[in-house]
Amino acid sequence: MPVRSRAITLLSVSHACVDVHQGAVAALVPFFVAERGYGYAAAAGIVLAASLLSSVVQPLFGVLTDRWALPWLLPVSTLMAGAGVAVSGTAGGYATTLAAVAMSGVGVAAYHPEAARVARVAAAGSHRAMSWFSLGGNLGFAAAPVLVGVVVGTGGLAASPLLVAPAVLGAVLCAGAARSANRAANSATGPAPGIDDRRSFLVLSAAIVCRSIVFVGLSAFLALHAARQVDGDARVTGPAALFVLFLGGAVGTVAGGHLATRFGRLPVLRWSYALTGLAVAGVVLVPGPLLFGFVALASAGLYVPFSLHISLGQDYLPQHVGTAAGVTLGLAVSVGGVAGPAIGALADATSLQVALAPLIALPAIGALLLRRLREPALQPR
Repeated sequence: MPVRSRAITLLSVSHACVDVHQGAVAALVPFFVAERGYGYAAAAGIVLAASLLSSVVQPLFGVLTDRWALPWLLPVSTLMAGAGVAVSGTAGGYATTLAAVAMSGVGVAAYHPEAARVARVAAAGSHRAMSWFSLGGNLGFAAAPVLVGVVVGTGGLAASPLLVAPAVLGAVLCAGAARSANRAANSATGPAPGIDDRRSFLVLSAAIVCRSIVFVGLSAFLALHAARQVDGDARVTGPAALFVLFLGGAVGTVAGGHLATRFGRLPVLRWSYALTGLAVAGVVLVPGPLLFGFVALASAGLYVPFSLHISLGQDYLPQHVGTAAGVTLGLAVSVGGVAGPAIGALADATSLQVALAPLIALPAIGALLLRRLREPALQPR
């Protein structure tokens, strides 16, 4: 296998092994509610603990990767992400649980900027290659509710230490990914760095924040919402809705790379955001099994832009690609978790459906922001 292809493949697999733990935090929420009696606001605080530290720390790791290559972070951060999730289910109190998921969030934060930096080099400007790298993370997200449902659904929160298994596997694979990534980096001849366009990067980041709030809100509360909207066993309908949300994202990510190659990144981004608003309206307002169809559409719309955010952000900041990855994959994405407790508090005061209704407008706001952007001008190869 060529060095570039091997590097992208291994990075994609390791990405899955990291992000399965990021998805596991949201998948664990119904079990924390059921076994520990947490309210909506307390449950949202768990998602916030994982996402907030990640959102703040990830750009800092991006700054570091702009100065030094840190391939050793790949296996170390994978183990940290898995260990935090494994401990969270056995933690004695709420504060300890928050600390455990926060540790997992730091592991996720440490992984992404370095992995995205190397993936950019290995992809050599290919939207499709970057979409495959992003796909790995989305498949990890998709696998999370299934894994949690099997492990914790069978053995309760006491079985959560078994959730470290993907991290152990991922750490082993990351060793090979780091070696291939170094060879790909040494042989790469990508575009010459251009001039940073910070204004465009900030506008893009604001649009990503809109997308993030929608995705984090659905991730945290979709399982509980589906259990109320769809007749059936809540232990089945909730995880099933999350599975559709994450799996549809995997399809959307690959589609995004292909669509961008044909139509351009910005047109694909604008249409994805605009159409996502309609799908989210269906998720929030439509009862019964049809909800799963709207979840799939919303998922695809939310994830078609995912890899395009990364490559576009790096092209707007070609002098600081690690920082760009830290913001587009970290700060702008994870900051949506800040809205989680507000959604939870509103749900406690009114209803979950009312609390989720504001999410309908955010994709449209993101689409309006994206209309202000133009494709970055890159230096020739």
